[in-house]
Amino acid sequence: PYEDKERIHYGALLHDIGKISVPEAILMKPGPLTPEEYAVMKKHPEIGANIIMPIKQFRYVIPGILHHHERYDGKGYPRGLKEEEISIDGRMIAVADTFDAMTADRPYRKGLPYEVAIEEIKKSSGTQFDPKVVSAFLSAYYKGAIITHTDKEESSNGVVQESKT
Repeated sequence: PYEDKERIHYGALLHDIGKISVPEAILMKPGPLTPEEYAVMKKHPEIGANIIMPIKQFRYVIPGILHHHERYDGKGYPRGLKEEEISIDGRMIAVADTFDAMTADRPYRKGLPYEVAIEEIKKSSGTQFDPKVVSAFLSAYYKGAIITHTDKEESSNGVVQESKT
């Protein structure tokens, strides 16, 4: 339904808003985070939810923001939720965010090819990700319905035509 698409869309756009509280040195660090740095990073979903909470019109996106780092096997954060305890928004945003994180260029590394990212997501189905969400993501990907930020940038330069939804 339209309302679900809208909620998940806005949740996906705002899912990392809590990172405004994370020092840039941690966000841009080229190597592994120390345990202390990782502890700071792990707070961003709850901070994001707290930022959105006072905005009545956007409270409906809080589950996606709060749950996007939860794992299907219960080993995620901030609450260690598992399976359907995690909102569908969080489960969907987790897959999309992971694909984006792996394929996007970062200041400290080049993005992975889409096919490599797809294989990693497949490997994590049932542990990190909800298998049903992975299946739906893969179906959309193989139909050509996944548009990334890179695709949109290339489209504006005339290289890729954005005709997918």
